Amino acid sequence: MPKIYQDLSTTKPMKEQVFNNTTTDLFQSAFSLLKELIAIPSLSKSEDKTADCIQQFLEDFGVPTHRVMNNVWAYNQFYDASKPTILLNSHHDTVKPNSGYTLNPFEPIEKDGKLYGLGSNDAGGALVSLIATFLYFWDKPNMKYNIILTATAEEEISGINGVESIYSQLGNIDFAIVGEPTEMNLAIAEKGLLVLDCVAKGTSSHAAHPNPDNAILNAIKDINWFNNYHFEKVSDLLGEVKMTVTIINSGSQHNVVPDSCQFTVDVRTTEQYSNTEVFNIIKENISSEVTARSLRLNSSSIPLTHPFVQAGLQLGRTYYGSPTSSDQAVIPCPSLKMGPGLSTRSHSSDEFIYVAEIKEALEIYKTILMQIL
Repeated sequence: MPKIYQDLSTTKPMKEQVFNNTTTDLFQSAFSLLKELIAIPSLSKSEDKTADCIQQFLEDFGVPTHRVMNNVWAYNQFYDASKPTILLNSHHDTVKPNSGYTLNPFEPIEKDGKLYGLGSNDAGGALVSLIATFLYFWDKPNMKYNIILTATAEEEISGINGVESIYSQLGNIDFAIVGEPTEMNLAIAEKGLLVLDCVAKGTSSHAAHPNPDNAILNAIKDINWFNNYHFEKVSDLLGEVKMTVTIINSGSQHNVVPDSCQFTVDVRTTEQYSNTEVFNIIKENISSEVTARSLRLNSSSIPLTHPFVQAGLQLGRTYYGSPTSSDQAVIPCPSLKMGPGLSTRSHSSDEFIYVAEIKEALEIYKTILMQIL
């Protein structure tokens, strides 16, 4: 059970302006933090310095923190284990900058209303907006819900040392808000991810002689099945299960028929099937050997009737099903994805987020949560 923080006499003094003034001060603090985070390389598995930065930021405001590996979390001041709990989660790791960058990916550049830098959109803007939202509610007494903030690692690689590794230490959680770029609309469902490594077998021979057992041709038969098969059950929000062959490799020289052909399939699952169910259907329909890298990244969702969702809709936000995966896949409670920024900017060259998007995010998070807290 998490510690209940009532006596802060041993913590650092709070920066009183955060709790006594408007959300403008929160935004300025959050925006400065985002610039700091961009300037610190934080590729997946190497996020220790950004974890240090986030932990210090919270402690400078008098907020006690917890940390395991590169995951940092904190509880609201008046945490009460008898109350339901909201989790605010986002990640501070990034992908590697691609070769198309024309700007320094680790230099926060503010220009024309935009903040450029690796991780600014995915998911730095959402992360600092959630941190600011947490600070706004941190010392509020008599709330109906507790709030836990987690700034976590390894999201970009679906690693096991991210939010999944600390979830059991947080206490009971009733629902989660996962900070990702959604233009502050409500992604109330998200596709799961299943990555399959397949091997089609054949018989090796000289290319000059007849051979009806060519591994490449055997692979093509299965690849055609992946391309043409349609799962019977279709999700209202997420559509069909989508299977895409993304890698193929075979052969060593022009005059040798290979005895194996390896290919990889990216499968995006819906709430209509568990990953295990999809995997078993695939195994029954192809002749290639197939191995799943992981079965744990299932589809996730939250009911449209949930109070947070209803409060968001009343504020004019829209809802949808997201085709991309996130930490939702490993958070075992009802969850939605919501944050500033645009998903298609993620992992792009010269990544950016609009400054106004972060300001708007803080106001929207705060307004919706006030309806239920």
